[in-house]
Amino acid sequence: MNPDLDTLATRLYVTIDDLLIEHPQWAPERPEVGIAPKLTDAELITLAVIQALLGFTSEARFIRHARTHLTGLFPYLPQRPAYNKRLRHAAATMQHLIAMLARDCPSWHDDLWLVDSTPVECGRSRETVKRSDLAGWATYGYCASHSRFFWGLRLHLIATPSGLPVAYALTGAKTDERDTALAMLELDPALDARSGQILVADKGYRSAAFEAELNARGITLIRPTIKSEKIERPLARFLKPFRQIIESINQTLKAQLDLERHGGRKPAGVCARILQRLLALTAAIWHNETSSQPGQHAHSSPTTTDPGCTGLRDDGGGRVHQKGLLNWDDCDVQRHNTPKFGRHFLCGQYRAPSTAMTRPSTMTV
Repeated sequence: MNPDLDTLATRLYVTIDDLLIEHPQWAPERPEVGIAPKLTDAELITLAVIQALLGFTSEARFIRHARTHLTGLFPYLPQRPAYNKRLRHAAATMQHLIAMLARDCPSWHDDLWLVDSTPVECGRSRETVKRSDLAGWATYGYCASHSRFFWGLRLHLIATPSGLPVAYALTGAKTDERDTALAMLELDPALDARSGQILVADKGYRSAAFEAELNARGITLIRPTIKSEKIERPLARFLKPFRQIIESINQTLKAQLDLERHGGRKPAGVCARILQRLLALTAAIWHNETSSQPGQHAHSSPTTTDPGCTGLRDDGGGRVHQKGLLNWDDCDVQRHNTPKFGRHFLCGQYRAPSTAMTRPSTMTV
């Protein structure tokens, strides 16, 4: 395995292991009586992150690859069915870890937000749509940027210019983007209390009621000027670079981490695989922003993420770079059965941790 990816995996494993020891309630539930698994939860989640970073969409192929190349890090590797089952049960654990790693990044405190949504395709053939367990959650929708229809879900993101998402939602394909953005802010008290923020959006978020609601929360909306508006909106001509940033985040998820090739056939499987990719992105940006001073909290020494790098590569200092790296500041998955959002509304809600994360001083497993 790549030495820099090996370093990331080692740091991540030690951090996850410390967090699960400090917060045992985050670990997946299992019977009190029984044989303890040979592969610990920290090893399982670290293994899932490596799978996403190496680009394996097939769990069976990844397990075969791990038995050949990763036995030094993981002495015991489960069979594919056991790996798949345990990974689905570890979805809540991954959400807690994403939140803790994201909060440890200094870029989370940026006062500029970018909002957008991207399709998450779940099937193409009519037979798949008919027999899929995602029916009622996944719907048909239209992607204007790619000029195509799709059947699946839509991932909504609110991110900072450095590529760090601060809120997210996974909804049906036809869910209104403006209603979803407001719901993400309403469900997160920490975001709702941050006044003075600037939100950069595209023309799809055009609405007088939406803008008035944001102004009431102390958030300024900046979007492109449409043809029917005679007066150009403030700062509209400076939006193109920021729109490229949010598009690069979506492109990173799809092109490098195969977001649309998740392979999930049930809601639990789709959520677990999306969280797996998000945790991989979070771990990469966390490693980038904190690897220069591994023994110091990131907030005490602000750093910046290079927005121009592409792909996972080494910069000579043991840092793993990726363009548009995505971190999620979420802790809990909530499903809301409301008419507005359809059968399921999966939303990320920030929740402040009870104690600060302890950063390990060693980097060995």
